[in-house]
Amino acid sequence: MSFEKIIVLEDDAVIRNNLENYLRRKHYEVAAVSTMAAAQEYLNRDNFDMIFLDLRLPDGDGTDLLKQIQSRPQKPLVTMMTGFGSVESAVECMKNGAFDYLIKPFSIEQIEVVLRKAEAFTQLLNVNQFLSRETEAGEFELLGNSLPMQQLRALIRKVARTQATVLVQGESGTGKELVARALYRSSSRAGTQFIKVNCAAIPENLIESEFFGHERGAFTGALNKREGRFELAHGGTILLDEISEISPAVQAKLLRVLQERELERVGGNRTIKVDVRVIATTNRNLEQSVEKKEFRQDLFFRLNVVPVLVPPLRKRLEDVPQLAELFMQRFARKHGVHIKGFTDAAMRILTTHDWPGNVRELQNVVERAVILCGDSGMLEPEHLGLVRPTASSASVVVNSALEPVQHTNGFPTLADLEKHHIFAAIDRCQGNRTHAAKLLDVSIRTLRNKLHEYNGTAPKSESNRETAEP
Repeated sequence: MSFEKIIVLEDDAVIRNNLENYLRRKHYEVAAVSTMAAAQEYLNRDNFDMIFLDLRLPDGDGTDLLKQIQSRPQKPLVTMMTGFGSVESAVECMKNGAFDYLIKPFSIEQIEVVLRKAEAFTQLLNVNQFLSRETEAGEFELLGNSLPMQQLRALIRKVARTQATVLVQGESGTGKELVARALYRSSSRAGTQFIKVNCAAIPENLIESEFFGHERGAFTGALNKREGRFELAHGGTILLDEISEISPAVQAKLLRVLQERELERVGGNRTIKVDVRVIATTNRNLEQSVEKKEFRQDLFFRLNVVPVLVPPLRKRLEDVPQLAELFMQRFARKHGVHIKGFTDAAMRILTTHDWPGNVRELQNVVERAVILCGDSGMLEPEHLGLVRPTASSASVVVNSALEPVQHTNGFPTLADLEKHHIFAAIDRCQGNRTHAAKLLDVSIRTLRNKLHEYNGTAPKSESNRETAEP
């Protein structure tokens, strides 16, 4: 529950005490005061979620404090209270930023309505602020008429109707997030919040705060209370993307949330109940991670209630023409070019390539082809950049944007090949390390460690430009 701390500013002792006692029975933290000066002291010391504010006070007019609150960076919702209500007074308070308006004497039922509206508004506001910072990664539908895709869509329809936790597994670039979003859109929670956590992109020392939130002062830099992603997802669905990347300590706390549907913020001792549907994704074999003691077995069982396996593109090559045509049309619109289509030779290459990077690789290849297309408007094999290895080039690993592997004694070592392959992946992903890690099927931490090991000894095409961090 993100709505927790309330000030009751009322000079009538009976009303103040009754309202304070009721709110405390509802498990809110309450500061009950009778003057504006006392309320301002509380507001200067801490952040509050709501203030019940009397219109007429011994040391001033409540509307003056209402106006002051609107200029605060963390402003509470204000419910005005008065025994001398009028339409003009209510309109004036609303214009100055009041959330609600009560005429004394009021009933407990009226307070209940105000609290429910305030809690719903606060959560909606927090979710909207979070979503405004998020970039939608999945912009394409689950397309394809191949048997594996028909079976996948049938499974999604069946599982989506339930509240079961789902583990979506598949290689990098297969569209696991699209599967998660399809599960959400087909569920009874469609239309509620859908919150994504990219476990691989969040630093290890911050992921607990991202999951569960933190209290003010919990650690250096925690200037304000913050709701975690699980609280933001209350009543909706949370996607734990690349779940295999979280540390054992966070795994243990996540297990409690899945079992008990409750959590505690970092630096807090309040137990917070959450109602969320959990969907997790991974490009790793979690059963092998459990055997290696890298992932908790009990957490794996909790996540793997319903396993969903996303097929790699090489297992459904008959879907490539449809996907390629869709990508071609969208990238032609994006870059403002006129494209007629693929030549037969280009389409043969697309439908026989093994696609180690799956749909994401196909998407990148088609965008490159659209950009490089000539005046004819036809996409030719040379526009794709998919060069098949020949016998004469088998002894040297070459990427179209990188120099050949440097080696001694006329033959590259395994370390040479690994290093060159890593930089080739980074180059293909235009410097984005997160995408390169997914393409290589390693964690972002593994990739960073490798780059640190190489200590900047990149090929020329990589070392001459800044690599984008996730």
